[in-house]
Amino acid sequence: MNVLLKGALVSFNPAFLLPLPNVIVFQYNPETMTHTWTQPEAATAAADSSANNPMAVKGMPGESFSFTIAVDANDEIADGSAPTAAIAEVSGVYSRLAAIEMLLYPTMPGGGGLLGAVSAAAASLTSGTSSGPTTQVPVSTIPVVLFIWGPGRIVPVRVTGLTITEKLYNGTLSPTHAEAQLSLRVLTPTELAWAGKDPDPLATLASVAYTYTLGLREALALANLANAAESIIGMIPH
Repeated sequence: MNVLLKGALVSFNPAFLLPLPNVIVFQYNPETMTHTWTQPEAATAAADSSANNPMAVKGMPGESFSFTIAVDANDEIADGSAPTAAIAEVSGVYSRLAAIEMLLYPTMPGGGGLLGAVSAAAASLTSGTSSGPTTQVPVSTIPVVLFIWGPGRIVPVRVTGLTITEKLYNGTLSPTHAEAQLSLRVLTPTELAWAGKDPDPLATLASVAYTYTLGLREALALANLANAAESIIGMIPH
């Protein structure tokens, strides 16, 4: 019996002492997906170098995904035993859309909102770095997100674009059917190493996911060598 795997987005929002995962499983897998690659610019030649190496690069290639996922409340409402059936009756698919929308919203250290502002102000006072009436704006970051597309593709991403098209509504004007067009940019381990000597555990998890997927890609590329050898033999005249 074949089991249909579903894609998912998993975000980790820092809250108190433990990160809380927000798992967004695709209700329906997208039928098509665009996987785009870009080559980084060549490294700048040294002042005493006579020429640039045309094969030189600064780092890993850029990688991005774009696809559209559909969400519909009718299936959940029809299955009255589903835990989310009652929510779908009232809010349609907006709970799913809201979870996707929150992937673009920044979170502040220390829990965000007022708590984050108070923590930042307290840190400024206790460190003795405050001078005069200068106001410190707390640093905010978007959540760490993992894009999961089967067991062989788990990569850390940043949501760079989101367009939602709402198509049908219920009596409370909550959408019951919608399509979300997502653009994701894959983050490299170099980009994730923002914490320096004190690595963020979420960044470490994301970096491990990137390395894992890269290792599988390299293994599949090696497996293709058998096909390459067979093709070369076919091209040699005999």
